[in-house]
Amino acid sequence: MNFYILDIEKTIDLLDTSPDGLSHAVAEQRLLENGPNEIAAYKKKTVWRMLLHQFADFMILILIVAAVVAGAMGDVTDTIVILIIVILNAIIGFVQEFRAEKAMDALKKMVSVNATVLREGSVLSIPSVQLVVGDVILLETGNIIPADIRLIEVAQLKIEEASLTGESHPVEKNTNALSDEDIPLGDRKNMAYKSTFVTYGRAKGIVVATSMDTELGKIAGMLQQEEIKTPLQKRLAIFGKKLAVIVLIICTIFFAVGILRGEDVFLMLLTAISLAVAAIPEALPAIISIALAIGAKRMIRQNALIRNLPAAETLGSVTYICSDKTGTLTLNKMTVQEIFSDEINLVSAKDILQHSKKEKIDYLLTAMSLSNDVAESEDGTILGDPTEVAFYNLAKENQFLKSTLEKTQPRVAELPFDSERKCMTTIHEQEGKYVAFTKGALDVLLEKSSGLSKVEKEKWKQQGDNMAAEGLRVLGFSMRAFPAIPEHITVDFIENNLTIIGIVGLIDPPREEVKQAILECKTAGIKPVMITGDYPLTAKSIAKQLGILEAEDDLAVTGIELSKMSAKEFGDKVEHIKVYARVSPEQKLNIVKALQDKGQFVAMTGDGVNDAPSLKRADIGVAMGITGTDVSKEAADMILLDDNFSTIVKSVKQGRRIFDNIRKFIKYTMTSNSGEIWTIFLAPFFGLPIPLLPIHILWINLVTDGLPGLALASEPAEKGIMERPPRHPKESIFANGLGVHILWVGLLMGIVSIVTQAMSIKMGNTHWQTMVFTVLCFSQMGHVFAIRSERQSFFEQGPFSNLPLLGAVLLTFGLQMATIYVPFLNPIFKTSPLTFNELMIALAFSSVVFVAVEIEKVVVRFKKRVSNPSH
Repeated sequence: MNFYILDIEKTIDLLDTSPDGLSHAVAEQRLLENGPNEIAAYKKKTVWRMLLHQFADFMILILIVAAVVAGAMGDVTDTIVILIIVILNAIIGFVQEFRAEKAMDALKKMVSVNATVLREGSVLSIPSVQLVVGDVILLETGNIIPADIRLIEVAQLKIEEASLTGESHPVEKNTNALSDEDIPLGDRKNMAYKSTFVTYGRAKGIVVATSMDTELGKIAGMLQQEEIKTPLQKRLAIFGKKLAVIVLIICTIFFAVGILRGEDVFLMLLTAISLAVAAIPEALPAIISIALAIGAKRMIRQNALIRNLPAAETLGSVTYICSDKTGTLTLNKMTVQEIFSDEINLVSAKDILQHSKKEKIDYLLTAMSLSNDVAESEDGTILGDPTEVAFYNLAKENQFLKSTLEKTQPRVAELPFDSERKCMTTIHEQEGKYVAFTKGALDVLLEKSSGLSKVEKEKWKQQGDNMAAEGLRVLGFSMRAFPAIPEHITVDFIENNLTIIGIVGLIDPPREEVKQAILECKTAGIKPVMITGDYPLTAKSIAKQLGILEAEDDLAVTGIELSKMSAKEFGDKVEHIKVYARVSPEQKLNIVKALQDKGQFVAMTGDGVNDAPSLKRADIGVAMGITGTDVSKEAADMILLDDNFSTIVKSVKQGRRIFDNIRKFIKYTMTSNSGEIWTIFLAPFFGLPIPLLPIHILWINLVTDGLPGLALASEPAEKGIMERPPRHPKESIFANGLGVHILWVGLLMGIVSIVTQAMSIKMGNTHWQTMVFTVLCFSQMGHVFAIRSERQSFFEQGPFSNLPLLGAVLLTFGLQMATIYVPFLNPIFKTSPLTFNELMIALAFSSVVFVAVEIEKVVVRFKKRVSNPSH
């Protein structure tokens, strides 16, 4: 029921209550029937269910099979290592999922307060969970609203609703019934909502909704939805399934061909199992987790805290950033933007001190300094209404200090602000005389002014309209002098025959650094969108200043307009809408869903409770660390520790770097595994014995693959990483030539190994297996150096630009040499010491892969120059 369209009497009748409240008996009965006023507990996953869920991933199942296979071969070490990797991966996933469950708990804690109610005419303080529909609530400054309430009495009531609506200043409330059922939450001036709080005044209201029926409860319901998988998780799931099929086919073919050739069944079974072990990248989940953790650590240094590790790379896929305006794109601090005073053209508030006719606005600055209830604490904290704080700050910046002026112009009387007359007045003594300063709505002050012609009034009105058209909040200032203190301090007498002294335009200004950040987003192919609970004109003004609204087909819509669109119409327009104003939490969620339905990957920023559902639904939710509520932080994947939008851009770069490096690891490890497979698979077809033993495969998989692969996580970002468009959301992990590279380089690696084997056997070399083992190992070292960049030459990058990788390769080289030349390791690894000539031959063959990949990059650079001559 939309109680804001009902008058007070109908509301009382409909809820079967009275201005004196419910009886105790009725309240107890309603509490029994409808339950406590709290966010309902939802069915949580048990600890065991969350833990078992971590083993349901297809890639993890493959690793478990690999562990069983290795155990069947008698390689207990391999089995233990694989199982440790699986368990570590499961622990990481479990911790992430367990932490995600805290969002609802934070929401419940947020609203655990007491309430002052009238029951049978008596004032009681009870826990808010005991409130029922029909209860009469008493509110005063500082109270958190305990339920959704229809106001029936107000006295200068102002409520801070930023957590629900995103508005940056308190909303003045009244009791008047509204006529339109489709009014946005922020415009329902006769309502007070659960979790918001009173900043000024007092009121009485009737509870119209409790628990999950409140606006906050609806948000809690929206938080209970299925988790969205990150692009990395989706790609790895597909990758794992494809890999399993390929491994099964290869092993089956190899086993069948061997049997047909008359090979020993047991030997072929062991070899087929070796192929399976060679094909499975056991270290992949661990390497990815480490790469994400390293990237997350870098992001912390850039003031971005990653709560969900896989989300670290999601930023690299983001195509839209849907940002809340207040506190994210703006400072969340009302500021005087422009002023207009008699005989002075419209000027920026920043230019007042330098203006040649500054004396004309001395009275205006005096009024700003004195006509407010702002107080400054000893530590410099300024307390008061945000609008009045803005006036106070401007006056203070121009040396009109309230503390100084109050000594010579003390306040002697005041007429508090009233929503019906839309202004307030303070009266001050000035050297035996008196002056009244009145501030309020411009149209009201013009009506109360004297000495202005119709043309002059129109001039003032036009200036105010111009400010409003720019999205500014417009207030006027007037004054009236008295020879003595008036005998009757009444509105009709004091606020009459006024002299208007100025117009002030205020706004919550955009952050200085955000405009550049948005430009960088666009350069990176990311479309920024503003979603705010603020007014359309203000939203458009900020969006234009920041560069969000630029193109002719960029649209701005309001929540009301959005509610009137059909799903199809909205779907057709959603990719052109850049500003959403006065939208509800449900609409924010629908915006994210609509973009996702279009195949877009969406980041959503926000700081309020109202942002939590869309933060949770988005591909990556970004909460504000300073101003953000606990609920928004728990629902988000990333938290901006400095509340700075530009930090997102830095995170996007890190996200792309993380994915690039993970992709390089996949390229490296899968090419290495491919090389092993081709080596084992091709040997029998050329009449050669099996070139590698299981211990060799284990060594290559866990040492040769692992150490350099881990070091790839430290690879610096490639040049132009923020000048390319985002990866397509549905892009395969093997896209852009990765799959082809794995096949041809792996085949080349296998051919080089087979040639080494054939040549050594033909020459009667009894060390041929050690040579194949060494060539395959060192070929991978050359390969890891070459794939550090898809375009840049290794020599252009330099070997010292990634010291961890250089160290890993040198360490691996040393370990490999140890397996060859340390006597007690020879029987373990089934190796023999190579002569100097044999080692040189092995090193020469090993360099073939490095040279081939560097030639591939030359071809790539040439094709790019041909297709883009300007580059």
